[in-house]
Amino acid sequence: MKKILFLIPHEDFVPYTKEILAPDYPQIEVVLVNPRTAIPLVKQYIAQGIEIIAARQVTGTFIKQANLGVNVVTIPITSFDIIRAINEAKMQGKKIAVVAHATMVLGIDFLAKELGVEIHHYSTNAGQNYEEPILEAVANGAEVILGGVLAITAAKRHNIPCALLKIGKESILQAAQEAVQIQIALENEAAKRGFLNTILDHTNQGILTIDMDQNITAFNPIAEKLVKVNKTNALGQPIKKILPQLTLQTGQKKKAAAHSIIDVSGNKVMVNSVLIIISNKSYGAVITLQEIQKIQQMEAMIRKEIYARGHVAKFHFENIVGKSPAILNTIEAAKDFAATNSNILILGETGTGKEIFAQSIHNDSSRAKGPFVAINCASLPAQLLESELFGYVKGAFTGASAEGKPGLFEVAHGGTIFLDELAEMDFVNQGRLLRVLQEKTVVRLGSYKVTPVDVRIIAATNKDLEELVNEHKFRADLYYRLNVLRLELPPLRERIQDICLFAETFLQEFAANTGKTFKLTTDARQSLLKYSWPGNIRECRNLMERIAATAKTDVINQALLAGMIKPEQQRMPSRSPKEERLIKELMKALKDANGNHTTAAEILGINRTTLYRRMQKFNIEY
Repeated sequence: MKKILFLIPHEDFVPYTKEILAPDYPQIEVVLVNPRTAIPLVKQYIAQGIEIIAARQVTGTFIKQANLGVNVVTIPITSFDIIRAINEAKMQGKKIAVVAHATMVLGIDFLAKELGVEIHHYSTNAGQNYEEPILEAVANGAEVILGGVLAITAAKRHNIPCALLKIGKESILQAAQEAVQIQIALENEAAKRGFLNTILDHTNQGILTIDMDQNITAFNPIAEKLVKVNKTNALGQPIKKILPQLTLQTGQKKKAAAHSIIDVSGNKVMVNSVLIIISNKSYGAVITLQEIQKIQQMEAMIRKEIYARGHVAKFHFENIVGKSPAILNTIEAAKDFAATNSNILILGETGTGKEIFAQSIHNDSSRAKGPFVAINCASLPAQLLESELFGYVKGAFTGASAEGKPGLFEVAHGGTIFLDELAEMDFVNQGRLLRVLQEKTVVRLGSYKVTPVDVRIIAATNKDLEELVNEHKFRADLYYRLNVLRLELPPLRERIQDICLFAETFLQEFAANTGKTFKLTTDARQSLLKYSWPGNIRECRNLMERIAATAKTDVINQALLAGMIKPEQQRMPSRSPKEERLIKELMKALKDANGNHTTAAEILGINRTTLYRRMQKFNIEY
């Protein structure tokens, strides 16, 4: 006998709903119904044994108001349904009036700007005449009506363009899953009682139950251990006497406190309480207790075992080549940063070794045993980057894995995530990243479940983020969140002592593949030192690899380099984006001050000595 009934208000969606439910939910019956005449039909099905009704918001409200004693599941309107409906509606006009119950279209105003339409919401209630708000909307300039079946029916009577808020696959499956869970709970309640004592005695959680008067009716061994009270002394006692710190309500219209943390005998314990309600009557509650420390240990073990394989940082500080003061000071600062648990922003031109520093910081930190997950934010389009970073659930989008997928933040739990080319991240993902920084949680695409994550973020970019913030191309709030521990890597042209050291190191590395022993002549060294190295260490490595592959002798001289470094590249060192910005600000201040150095220094907020030093550094005369 089927015990779940889906009420669909539009005839076109009855076969569509049946097709979606058939593979996994053949026990669900689907029928067409008018929301205003649903009650007699529902009564007939209740008489035939139906226990659970799934319906849209308006239909569900009619059934609940009728007090028919049946469980009602609301078929939700998801963000995907709303987006699809707006896209369909805007083909008929950009000024859209949404005529629907307020709970059906939560957040729709936020989507207006993103989808390029103008939206006005006309809220309705169950039983209301839809023609009045529709005609009002048209009088106010609306070009299209968007809403449920009753709203669309009323709009069509007046030949007004309209679009239906259709039921999406995600909504149907979500409601089906909820309905089946209720069905299972109802059908198995009696059988579960017979197994209750065995479950209580062998679970790894503390479990206790209370009756309507909040007296303890069950108390398992783990609960005894956590609360440090014998089961015999606990049974029959008021819950407030045994756990006075627990806030609990068991009234028919009140919910028990869920997922709260309390202190029990000196231990932090996660408490989850679930009301037992049958036929709209409360019979008490089931309360579970778990030690926070054990939850964290199990979570860390599971994530490390399932997700974190292969995400390992290979480099350590001792792998960083260099003896110049610039790089030694940078390494020292990076080691200080590694000792903290704060997020880090690494700035540097392309090829300066930002990921090597990120890996070294991870390996020198307390997170060294955790995963190191790296992603280049410029390598993926915005939507794909979002799913990679935050993960997704089954059916979240077309082409999504049938099992869903954890995001890189979940994979990096307990370790470090390295976000390279951060400046290339789009505004939407910047906002989601900011939320992760603030809340320490992630939500997968297509899901409402909040997953706590313990991740250290190391971000890197070769762009001037301050300039991007001023140009409104990067979120200021995210920049200030990340710009706490700031590590600036010096370009190779500022590490004169390290240029030949890098060249020789790379030559030795590539010589192993050729059987040669390369040696740089004095004039070759001079050529390398004069070169500006716009590609920094990466360019030096590529040049040495090219030399190792093409050199006919072991001696590398200036003549050989001349064929690989063009004469016009032997120039004054190029400037970084930050230096260019400083020069631009300096020149503007001097111009605004009509050449008065004291006034220019005041405009820049620096003293005259700093002003003179910068003018000398950048060879500015004014």
